[in-house]
Parts: sequence; structure tokens; C-alpha cells
Amino acid sequence: MKVLVTELMWDDGMEELKRNGHSVDYDKELGRKRNELLDLVPSYDALLVRNETKVDPELLDAAKNTRVIGRLGVGLDNIDLKAAKARNIPVIPAVHANATSVAEYVMAAMMDASRPLNNANADVRKGNWNRKLFTGTELNGKTLGLVGLGEIGHRVAKRAKAFGMEVIGYDPFVTPFDHILAETGVQPVTELNELLAESDFVSVHVPLTKATQHMINEENLPLMNSHAYVINSARGGIVHEQDLVNAVQANEIAGAYLDVLETEPVKKGSALAQVESIRLSPHIAGSTEEAQSRTAMLIAGEVMKVLNGGKSLCAVV
Repeated sequence: MKVLVTELMWDDGMEELKRNGHSVDYDKELGRKRNELLDLVPSYDALLVRNETKVDPELLDAAKNTRVIGRLGVGLDNIDLKAAKARNIPVIPAVHANATSVAEYVMAAMMDASRPLNNANADVRKGNWNRKLFTGTELNGKTLGLVGLGEIGHRVAKRAKAFGMEVIGYDPFVTPFDHILAETGVQPVTELNELLAESDFVSVHVPLTKATQHMINEENLPLMNSHAYVINSARGGIVHEQDLVNAVQANEIAGAYLDVLETEPVKKGSALAQVESIRLSPHIAGSTEEAQSRTAMLIAGEVMKVLNGGKSLCAVV
């Protein structure tokens, strides 16, 4: 069987496909070469993408022989699931493969906000010794608000509670007996505004949908504490970027850590990049060596199940 990989994939997953008799064509920039992709895709049995390749009806119509789509990650906003289902093409995300890495990113962001060691290092190297400036604060006793209580939220909560943090969560789809509430001890709140008002850190863990687009915006950002931070490692567009800039500049909140943006990469002259206390990273929250390897191997294995006539338990359509 022929497999086309249009974006970054770790070698071990591709080698696994080859060891099992599949041919793999790999171009990590192909997702950006729309016309070339449309020309190539008809001859492939499987298509593996990340978040840049737009898997829309046009591409699916061109993919006449494609039997399965693998998503090297968990977000599905770049894939038209309804169109894939109509064509009987299962879509397989890398369920939970990068959850630990994203959880650790959130912890790193909170620790950086509390103890900015990079800034202290730079200042000391200039010959300064300003202990008061870099006194910092503790995470212990602070409140973390989780927007979304799925697998990543669960892993963040466990780590935050190990630091002595109070953890509250907003998720209308979680019941009182779900493990994150019943076993991890996250305290649920029924309104997003309540969570924003009570949290020292707000971490976003929901998919980008019509309901979640710009759910954090100029109307509710002023409800937050002036020392609070927003952390978004989910999807760009959930936090309204200009409203966030305005809130930070007005000292309504202390800052933000954004790993995802509405337009990636960041545009030259972006207002976000002009605000020092809004820290940006290039969509790397789930991109540790371990997570990339797990993602590649999971998708390789699950895609092969479908190509061999079976079904994947990870398929969403």
C-alpha cells in the first residue's frame, strides 16, 4: 500500500510502515503545496497529515483511492469530518499520544511566570545582582482554572495538585463521576466567568469549534485578577488575540503564554509580538521527542490496521 505524508513525522513511524511492506512518500512541506498535493493524492491508499494540510471536500474528492486518514496530533479542525464520513474514509487522530507533553508545557509556563529564571540569568550576566527583582512567587496555594476537562486537563490537574495548587474546572460535558472530578479532585464550576474570576492561571484545553471560538474575549477578560495569566496550548482562535493584547496593556491581567495562534506562523508586526508579557512559542506544547515518537508509532500502527482490512479504535469517523 502507498502512504503519503504531507507534514512533519518522526522517522520511527515511517520505518514501521516500511517494515510492514508499505511504501512511504514524505514531504513535510507538501501540505502547503496545494496544487501539487491535489495532483499526487489520487494514487495513495493512506494520507497522513498534521494541522496545516486542509483536508476538505476538494482534497477528499481527489483522494479517490484513499482508505484512511491519519492525523499526527489530536486537533481535527483542519479536517472536514462530515465530508470524510460521507466518503467512508476513517480519520484517526493520535489519541492521548502527546497529552503528557502538553501538560508539562502548561506547568513550565506557570513556573516561568512565577520564577522567571531566564530573565534572572540574563540580568546576572549583565553584572547585576537584583535579588528583590527576581524574588518571584510560589505556585503552592495558587488557583489553576482549567477550561476543558479531558485527558490533557486531567494530566495538568494531577501535576498542579502535586505542587499544592487548587484546581477548578469548567466543562459542560463532564459529569460529577468522571475521573478528573471524582478521582483527581478538580472542583467544578458551572460558568466560565466564575472560573476566570477565581483563577490565578487559566489554561485552555478545548477544541476549536463555533461554540469555543473567541470564548475568552473583551467581555470576560476584565473579570480576571490583575496578576493572572492565560495559557493557551489548544488552538488559536479560542482566545481573542486583540482583546488579550488590550487586556494586558490595560493591566487587567498580567500576561499570557500562547503556543497557538489564529494565524501561524506569527505575522510580522503582530500586536501579540509587541507585548513582552505575552510569551509566544511555535506550536510546540505537544512536540517533545517522546510525544513525537509516540504519535508517529500510534498513527502508523492504527493506519495499518485499516489498510489490512481491520478497524481502529482511535477512529473518530
